[in-house]
Amino acid sequence: MPSGGTDDFPGLPVGAARRLADERGWRVVRVLAPGAMMTMDHREGRLNLLVRDGVVERGWEG
Repeated sequence: MPSGGTDDFPGLPVGAARRLADERGWRVVRVLAPGAMMTMDHREGRLNLLVRDGVVERGWEG
């Protein structure tokens, strides 16, 4: 189970967010652009990052 929540990711550059996710134990990191199509299946241990212009706007599990 990853440590920490998803509130620390918004505002980070995508590279820094990926490194933080790795340090915290997220198994899978999915980077999504605004409006991107995505599956709606929930996967425990997957971190979703909504990224605009290389900066994370939102992060959530699943």
